[in-house]
Amino acid sequence: MMNTDTLATSPTDLQVAQCASEPIRIPGAIQPHGWLAAVDWRSGGLVAFSENWSALLQSTPDMLAARIEGALDAVSGVRPGLIDGEGPVSCGTLTIGGRRLHVSGHRLGGLAYFELEADTDDAGNRAPIYSLARHLVPMMQRTDAVSELCRIVVAEMKRLTGFGRCLAYRFDADGHGEVLAEAIDPGYDAYAGHRFPGSDIPPQARELYRINHIRLIADAHYEPVPVRFVDGRDGTALDLSQAALRSVSPVHLEYMRNMRTLASMSVSIIVDGKLWGLVSCHDHAPRQLSWQARMACEHLGQLLSLQIEAKEENEQVTEQLRLRQQTLAIVAHLSDSDATLQRLVEEPGPLLRLARATGAAVILNDSCWAVGETPDHATLLALGQWLGNRIDQVWHSDRLPVEAASLGNEADNRADNEADNEAGNKVGNPLGPTAGLLAISISKLHRHHIVWFRPEIVQTILWAGDPRKESAIGEDSRLHPRRSFASWKQQVSGRSLPWTPGEIHAVQELRQALIGIVLRRAEEMAEVAMELGRVNKELEAFSYTVSHDLRAPMRHIAGFVDLVLEMEGGALSERSRRYLAHVKEASAHAGQLVDALLDFSRMGRSAIKPGSINTDHLIDDLIAEQNTLNKDRRIEWAVSRPLPRLWGDPILLQVAIRNLVTNAVKYTRPRDPARIEITGFETGDGVGLSISDNGVGFQMKYVNKLFGVFQRLHQTESFEGTGIGLASVRRIVERHGGHVEAWGEADRGARFRFTLPTREMAEAQAIDPAPGHGAFPLTMPP
Repeated sequence: MMNTDTLATSPTDLQVAQCASEPIRIPGAIQPHGWLAAVDWRSGGLVAFSENWSALLQSTPDMLAARIEGALDAVSGVRPGLIDGEGPVSCGTLTIGGRRLHVSGHRLGGLAYFELEADTDDAGNRAPIYSLARHLVPMMQRTDAVSELCRIVVAEMKRLTGFGRCLAYRFDADGHGEVLAEAIDPGYDAYAGHRFPGSDIPPQARELYRINHIRLIADAHYEPVPVRFVDGRDGTALDLSQAALRSVSPVHLEYMRNMRTLASMSVSIIVDGKLWGLVSCHDHAPRQLSWQARMACEHLGQLLSLQIEAKEENEQVTEQLRLRQQTLAIVAHLSDSDATLQRLVEEPGPLLRLARATGAAVILNDSCWAVGETPDHATLLALGQWLGNRIDQVWHSDRLPVEAASLGNEADNRADNEADNEAGNKVGNPLGPTAGLLAISISKLHRHHIVWFRPEIVQTILWAGDPRKESAIGEDSRLHPRRSFASWKQQVSGRSLPWTPGEIHAVQELRQALIGIVLRRAEEMAEVAMELGRVNKELEAFSYTVSHDLRAPMRHIAGFVDLVLEMEGGALSERSRRYLAHVKEASAHAGQLVDALLDFSRMGRSAIKPGSINTDHLIDDLIAEQNTLNKDRRIEWAVSRPLPRLWGDPILLQVAIRNLVTNAVKYTRPRDPARIEITGFETGDGVGLSISDNGVGFQMKYVNKLFGVFQRLHQTESFEGTGIGLASVRRIVERHGGHVEAWGEADRGARFRFTLPTREMAEAQAIDPAPGHGAFPLTMPP
């Protein structure tokens, strides 16, 4: 049978509640193949006993307690040596009623427990423990793979016990048991490669397996023997967690019978203090095992646990070394660059190998840089938004389509808002073949994440019975286990290979290293910013001094030229007068440059005195001024009213807007008529003005040169100017906490616009920096 849907293989809430409430630690009964007595740990007085003692001692009920105490006198001397909470230990043998019995004991709190079972002769060199130490340990040490270890152990345990089937399985992350090795006799169902649903072993049973490492059920048809206290209390108050004879749940006995198993033994595999798996032995017929055989099996389970733990630790160390090397390669590459994290995708090899991923991306707010197999741009941005609300440091999943079902809708909505989105991008699942995601967060202030992707791996899982057919409540109102263990196939889709703990730890280390690099680079940039501020102050002071001191010489040059022409003009040749005219023209232009440089310096040094500006009135005044200066030209003004009110220094902003309007008038001189359009706008960053024209324009590849001091894109002979106007605009706007943008097309016109914070934004951000710092804005790393 094949099923491609996701299976709900966990029990219902009612079943979980009933299983969790079942008193498996205090069943109030034992299995009938032995006898139990609990005595006070200090005094040795009998506290509780199993009711089958009466048949063993042939005693009346009123004399039974005394007879049990007398029978246990021979082993009472070992009582003080029992360690609280540890498993049973051998206490020797007793002969009662002509029967030789083996005694084991353990302690829980203030009680010492003694369990008696039929004894067998010690086999000497053929004893199970000797065989284990002599032959099996060297074989286990020579193996490399965990599956091979398990194969050796199940074969040896089957030989030791005589059970018809012995299998070893481990629990996966979902609690399901995966069979790794099996040894069976003819006539037994084979389960190698199968999985058992996690619901077969309830959580409280798993915890008991972790505490008590071996459990034998000799006959699934047994009738429990009640346990009672000497003082008449109910036996269900007695904790039998460590008792080998403890009676098990009726649900489990029915489970065994449904599986055609009348005898079973389970040995726990404990790795790093957790229940890693089990070795389970089954038989079609009832089967009893001696104490010595069971202890050999328990020791064998402990050896297996130690070997698995050692191999897994070795694998983890090897894996950590490999991952550390990849991390160092990533950090080294980033340290040699400008430390911006988008540089990670320039050398994708170590980044992808670190997480064994097929794709990776760096996401920063509304920007992203990707390499390898990743979702599309819109989905990555939606993913950054989605992660920003969910993780602090690390998040991972091997079933992303299920855990991030809403991500597809977010990606589609974002794609709808992108002007360049193609219609085909929204067809199908936006995540594409991606099913695994590992993500780290770099900043708590920004949506800054590094993410790795893994593709979907379609798997076919072989179950020992349909896992959807859960336990059910019968007519007797009791929980009944599933009845079928026939092979059942399930096709699992929408999942990737799981992320290992080593990989998760490695990206956590990478996160710390990247944060360290970014912070160190931020400190370096802060030092550079301070130094730039100091140099900027010195430059501004120097430019102010130079420009101020040069004004008088320029005027003197022009004045002396006028005097020479006035006094000696008649004696000068035409060539001399032309030369003097060139001198006067050059000195006048130099004077203009000095005045402009002085004004530019003042803009950086003067304090901002913000206020509300009526932009409509300001624009009207500037239009009237330009119409007066250009009476011989036809200029069409298109002003979209009302214009927004601006918040800033009225004098400085008037200078900035006048420069933009003057440039529009100047560079539309070849047009008849010239058309200049002025509009207002409002964005999330604030409000501003846009001034566009139909003039000579410029090529966009030169846009970064426009706002530099003395930067000109047109010859002075064609358009007069000092090359400082746009630099002044940028300085004024940035000192107000805003920004300037420009667009142009050669011979088609240009558009300039600036955005300023509103009054509320400006007051919240305290935008007025110290004089001299506004000209060099720095974007610090997050």
